[in-house]
Amino acid sequence: MKTLFAILLSATVLAAPIAAQAQDRHSPPDRHRTVQRNVVIHKKVVVVKPRWSKGHRMTAAERRRMAEIRDYRRYRLSAPPRGYHWVKVDNDFLLVGVASGVISSFIAAR
Repeated sequence: MKTLFAILLSATVLAAPIAAQAQDRHSPPDRHRTVQRNVVIHKKVVVVKPRWSKGHRMTAAERRRMAEIRDYRRYRLSAPPRGYHWVKVDNDFLLVGVASGVISSFIAAR
């Protein structure tokens, strides 16, 4: 009885991979299978800084986020004409019309 049981157990262990392989041959190919590889993708991030130009009309939202400069001599800027004021955006100085929001002059700081 023990010998018969040992033979059946060994036959099952040996036949299992053969039966699994035969079953895979008859199944349709799996189209949803994804193959993952060790691929490292480096994305290049480009920061686009808005370039100010003379004659550009600024929106109200742009004007709200700018800091008005009242002590223009501290930054070695000339006195603004009537109706204009200096504002600082990032590291740039703009001479902007108070009522219209049109850029009259642009100075890039260091």
